[in-house]
Amino acid sequence: MVEHVVVIGAGVYGASVAAALTRRGARVTVVEAGAPAGGTSGATFSWLNSCGKQPRFYHDLNVAGMAAHRKLAAEVPHSDWYHEGGNLEWATDDAGRAELRTKVAGVLDYGYEARWLDRARVLRLEPDMDPAELPADEIAYFPGEGWIEPTRLIAQLLSGAVHSGAELVRDDAVTGLEVTAGVVRTVRLASGRTLSVDAVVNCAGPQAARIAEFAGLVLPMRNTRGVLVYTSPVAVSVSRVIHAPKVNLRPDGGGRLLLHTEETDGAAHVSDTGEPGVERSAVDTVLAAAGALYPGIRAATVESVRVGERPIPGDGLPVLGRVVELPNFYFAVSHSGATLSVHAGDLVAAEVLGEDQSAALAPFRFERL
Repeated sequence: MVEHVVVIGAGVYGASVAAALTRRGARVTVVEAGAPAGGTSGATFSWLNSCGKQPRFYHDLNVAGMAAHRKLAAEVPHSDWYHEGGNLEWATDDAGRAELRTKVAGVLDYGYEARWLDRARVLRLEPDMDPAELPADEIAYFPGEGWIEPTRLIAQLLSGAVHSGAELVRDDAVTGLEVTAGVVRTVRLASGRTLSVDAVVNCAGPQAARIAEFAGLVLPMRNTRGVLVYTSPVAVSVSRVIHAPKVNLRPDGGGRLLLHTEETDGAAHVSDTGEPGVERSAVDTVLAAAGALYPGIRAATVESVRVGERPIPGDGLPVLGRVVELPNFYFAVSHSGATLSVHAGDLVAAEVLGEDQSAALAPFRFERL
């Protein structure tokens, strides 16, 4: 019988797994090396979507993730972390337009909501855009998509878990696991504390491979850096996720905007002291692109720049559920954690406590890697 579960990591996955476990009556300890939401979850574009995700079973998992967020937001009073404003996307070159047509056709074939808009209809949705920056037509609109504010979501989930009896251990990294007779027995922390366990859930994001190594497991990862630019508050109306050819952006609360481009990701570097940074010219370029699309953004300044490490398993798909050779050790690790965490975290928690989730988790097992 599983009585005590240690969840390693207090990002969106760790918080979701902990909340789902405590809801089912388990005794839970959440261990976080730093502060909750202080890692990848605090530096993510957090776009909720299943737009063009392949193969079909992965698309379906993301659709279920979107539905789980919608359900949770409806059930929790004052759920201000969830925003379902939709997503607009367009291209300006022939190759980009062809790729977008293929993506829209594919998601429509899956029953995913998408429609084509012209410039006039987009300007009714986003009146502060510069019309000259929009094509006349072929602007894709995905109305069921949106975004979350992950730090607020994590706070809500962890608060509920702690209120239900969970313990949250902050600023105390896992330094080892004791495995005997094919079972994890204890979790060792940097403080010297040792936790006896019935089960362990690895929700350590970009550090998941290191935690797996403590258990004698090799988890292939191909993590990447992501750069996010946060503006100062600015009086411009942006109501949804925008994927324009030169900039991606969304609201971020308090009048701030969150900006991103793949080119800016490529400008990230790590200093000799190990500190991540970004070339200032790359930041200025993304801010200028946002100002061209929404002229009102030209009044904004850069308030902060965050560099996050995206956890991406070797084949790009999530790693979820128990390990066959170590049956009380579980994974909840993926890219697209913002979309997936509430639903996938619930599936993993259910399996930890003995519920059969074989059908849902079969494509995402550790053993495939």
